[in-house]
Amino acid sequence: MDSLVLGVIYPHLNASLNALATVLLVTGWILIKKGREQAHKNVMLASFVVSTLFLMSYLYYHIVVTGGEPVRLREDTPNAVRYPYYFILFSHIILAISVPILAIGTIRHGLKDNRERHRKWARITFPIWLYVSVTGVIVYIILYLLYAPDVLPGS
Repeated sequence: MDSLVLGVIYPHLNASLNALATVLLVTGWILIKKGREQAHKNVMLASFVVSTLFLMSYLYYHIVVTGGEPVRLREDTPNAVRYPYYFILFSHIILAISVPILAIGTIRHGLKDNRERHRKWARITFPIWLYVSVTGVIVYIILYLLYAPDVLPGS
């Protein structure tokens, strides 16, 4: 597949994986609130798998497809969008760094049936993971749909 096609497909694939992870996270939270532990476990593990696929796809796109060249907002993006976008992006990046470690720790305690530790970790992990998933979709909408550059790196 040529780089033009990859440069166009990957952002949409990545956003779709992020959106699916968001839906699975919220579903898992609802399931545990309803006491459906096995369903919660299955959905949260699925969310972890989807998030892992997202991370692999995201890294491949930004390292291989774009050659490490950043995707930038169009020059005509209004400051009323630009400044909130950078705040969301910065907070997203900082918190995203912690998600794999937090998710693995939370899952580990859950699989070992260490409920108290699992709950403690989940109270921290869930809101961060959810924020990162939601803001990932917001960044995609702003960067690739509303204010996409005329030419994407790698295309």
